[in-house]
Amino acid sequence: MEINVNLPDHRYTLTIEKGLLQDVGNWVKKKWQPQRIVVVTDETVEALYGETVITSLTKAGFKAHLAVVQPGETSKSLTVAEALYGAFLDAGLTRTDGVIALGGGVIGDLTGFVASTYLRGVHFMQIPTTLLAQVDSSIGGKTAVNLPQGKNLIGTFAQPDGVLIDPMTLNTLEPRRIREGIAEIVKMAAIADYELWTLLASLKDEAELVAHSVEVIAACCEIKRKVVEEDEFDTGNRLLLNFGHTIGHGIEQVAGYGICTHGEAVAIGMVQMNTITEKKGLTAVGTTQQLKDMLDKFHLPLSWEPWEPEKLLKAMNHDKKATGDTLRIIYLEEIGKASLKRISTNELSAYLIKGE
Repeated sequence: MEINVNLPDHRYTLTIEKGLLQDVGNWVKKKWQPQRIVVVTDETVEALYGETVITSLTKAGFKAHLAVVQPGETSKSLTVAEALYGAFLDAGLTRTDGVIALGGGVIGDLTGFVASTYLRGVHFMQIPTTLLAQVDSSIGGKTAVNLPQGKNLIGTFAQPDGVLIDPMTLNTLEPRRIREGIAEIVKMAAIADYELWTLLASLKDEAELVAHSVEVIAACCEIKRKVVEEDEFDTGNRLLLNFGHTIGHGIEQVAGYGICTHGEAVAIGMVQMNTITEKKGLTAVGTTQQLKDMLDKFHLPLSWEPWEPEKLLKAMNHDKKATGDTLRIIYLEEIGKASLKRISTNELSAYLIKGE
């Protein structure tokens, strides 16, 4: 299955196919001329797929190199980015060569950032191996690394030349990583696709969702494609994709990166935000309970302890959706329909009153 992303200055294809990773070299060959390629991955993914990918690329005529970082959110840093610049130089990477991100959201964000800034930019592709990356972070051209003050504060908009999504890689994920991706799928359905929500409601558990992975991933990619084509640089409705993220990113930072996963934090953020907006009359009564029931079915957390509003508020004040002394929050009007609301940063504390 292919989904085409058509932007004014760049077009690329998302290819969703079980088993395609085994033939990655020929897939890349259809898009790039023979050249040097650095494949950026982490230690976990290298052990699973590193040899397969390098061998396939070499057979297809590419001079392929691996650059391996430690797994986890802490690798999304300027320190690791600097190490990758050095690895690119050691590999002899020039402006006519390319980079491939092989891994989850951390690898995709980090690799895209380094590729888009090395020599003022070299082309790159995404091969997401986690459910979260396959349905969200590998698509749309957002790249970033974190700072101690907050998540994704240093980054670029840089679109890949292609995205290869092989749902077979989900078979090697631990359950917590599957659930992390499900949080983003629930988010997608909640903000924009009632039909997807109905499909999710019909599934019994995580295993049944993975069995429907092609259908579910494709539905999420279509949502992301549509939003990105309408708002490539995140100034309007693309912000709706950040439902749950304003509070979620704060939770990640306060808890410590990697302690509460991105998906878990987003799940908690969605519930907290919608609990407050329902109380304020912005959200249809009963919507938050529907959201809780869906997240709970897939064993995602609904709250975090200790709940520390002052620390969360400090973290949220660095949110990228802030403009001057205002911030745009995202909430559900009802399942399948989300809205933006601009509030003053002074109002943020009202959204951190612990929801019950």
